[in-house]
Amino acid sequence: MPDLVFLRHGQSVWNAENRFTGWTDVDLSPVGEQEARSAGRLLADEAVTPGGPRIGVVHTSVLTRAVRTANLALDEMELSWLPVRRHWRLNERHYGALQGKNKKETSAAFGEAQVKAWRRSYDTPPPPLEADDPTHPAHDPRYAGLPPGALPATECLADVVRRVVPYWEDAIVPDLHAFGAVLVVAHGNSIRAAVKYLKDISDAAIVGLEVPTGIPWLFRLDDRMRLVEEHFLGDPAAAAAAAEAVAHQADAG
Repeated sequence: MPDLVFLRHGQSVWNAENRFTGWTDVDLSPVGEQEARSAGRLLADEAVTPGGPRIGVVHTSVLTRAVRTANLALDEMELSWLPVRRHWRLNERHYGALQGKNKKETSAAFGEAQVKAWRRSYDTPPPPLEADDPTHPAHDPRYAGLPPGALPATECLADVVRRVVPYWEDAIVPDLHAFGAVLVVAHGNSIRAAVKYLKDISDAAIVGLEVPTGIPWLFRLDDRMRLVEEHFLGDPAAAAAAAEAVAHQADAG
């Protein structure tokens, strides 16, 4: 029975500053580093329980906050030697021209309803970056091998689903069959997109799903990759509180 573990990266510097991050490559905050290490300890403890997941391979985005979260967690697990696959399809949603802006200030400027639509609607993307904007992914060497049409200037959650599902089918599912347990270290919206597909969550309902930072989320699957059971590792109350904190980020100072 394959085991899939999703881990949203620990708090980033811009999470701490309540700024839209998206594809901007910011590092973990000190709190985020501790969250990553704590996640590693939870995974290590779970691995030694009867039937616990014994991770055989790791998938991450190509953004530093996910890469470092994976590295810190693997260090805690004493599994830094595991194979790691990195792919842009696991990146966070591209927030377009909102990237770098403070969420509360953006709400004050454009209105809470508009910002909520940009953040939480399924199919409404934020304003796009201009092609000549220096922060556009076309100017980032990590995407140099991709066709220009693959690089977003903005995205809604529906766009993230469209790029995550092929990676799930082409890369993660084969590794679940080959290794039995896979750790995916990614972002709130790329994890949300994968969970939408796995659980067949409606477009309307998925926007309310909150993914806490730094808490491993275990999915036990059958051999046809259908969900059998799921739970967050560690204290359920802590996971619920962390998810609630994420939900109120737009209102935070």
